[in-house]
Amino acid sequence: MDGMYQATVIVTGTDMRSRPIGFSRALRQVLVKVSGEPRLQDDPRISELATHADALVASFSYADQMAGIKVHDDQGTYDRSYDLTVRFDRERIDKALAELGERPWWGERAVVVPVLRVRGVVGPPYLFSAEASAGADQRVSFFNSGIKYGITLRVPTDTELAAWGAGLDRVAFPSIPPTANQVFVTGTLEFQEIEPIGWVGSWRMRWHEADFAWRVSGVNFDEAINDLARGAMRVMSGHGAPD
Repeated sequence: MDGMYQATVIVTGTDMRSRPIGFSRALRQVLVKVSGEPRLQDDPRISELATHADALVASFSYADQMAGIKVHDDQGTYDRSYDLTVRFDRERIDKALAELGERPWWGERAVVVPVLRVRGVVGPPYLFSAEASAGADQRVSFFNSGIKYGITLRVPTDTELAAWGAGLDRVAFPSIPPTANQVFVTGTLEFQEIEPIGWVGSWRMRWHEADFAWRVSGVNFDEAINDLARGAMRVMSGHGAPD
């Protein structure tokens, strides 16, 4: 669980101009990741706590996103982008969660396996897989989302999808049950050119004999995948149905 108590956010510069907002954003991510409750991200009770996020910080470090690129003007110095990794004190985070009526999610964190039909801006629809060339950028989004929320999102292979009976006309739950440490999330992900313009995701999940369904629309691809991850996390952590 120690890795759950840190988060990485993008900031401008390494001075105090953006450090407080960086700490605040990292704190919200950690509270969500540790508890398994996505609603804490926008919980108004977090505002005051986030204002003094530095009091909960154990250590922090910066990584230059443009390392190796020659600095040639002010744009490359004052406005340079950095990855700010913030490590929070575990006991203080646990105490903050307790004051919010939450606690660390010590329970099962199953591997989330998406079984999705995707239709992008151009090209024909396809099954999202580890080999699908059209899904290269999307696979990066799944990886990043898993890190952000402290869960593993594993993209299935073409062989697995075929064995499960998945097809473009059928993205229902696989014909075989998941293993003890994984859960399927099935659905569709499509780019919509009418209002609200953006990606539309429809998800279904079965967890401990209960079925859950949720959707998101009018968002970019990364946020669509984040929505899938947040919903699965909320169910698995015992917080109830996804929003």
